[in-house]
Amino acid sequence: MSCPICHAENEDILLQTPNLRVVAVHDEAGSPAFCRVIWQNHVAEMTDLPKAQRDEIMAMVYRVESAMRQVLKPAKINLASLGNVVPHLHWHVIARFKNDANFPAPIWAKATRGHEMTLPQDWTQQVKTLLV
Repeated sequence: MSCPICHAENEDILLQTPNLRVVAVHDEAGSPAFCRVIWQNHVAEMTDLPKAQRDEIMAMVYRVESAMRQVLKPAKINLASLGNVVPHLHWHVIARFKNDANFPAPIWAKATRGHEMTLPQDWTQQVKTLLV
């Protein structure tokens, strides 16, 4: 089976290093401010990585969270490493707003209303600038 994370196409890459990449996710209807931190090699779990590499991916998750907080001023940031469908290590960094479609429920819960968020049009570029 071809891994859609290993062989992703048309990603909005905000930062790429030899070990990981940060992408903005634009196809989550209820969450227009969403990034993923993806480990480049195909590993399924955090404990599959040596400590130095676990520290490396978590440091990037924290950098992305910090940049998104600075640019977007959300009510909350959700961090999740699910990977139930694709066993490829990645972290979701999701900005949450009091007027998003699901708040305070999880972002993947059934929407309770339409979102009323207005994000800066160039938010991904602003986040990218802070990551570089």
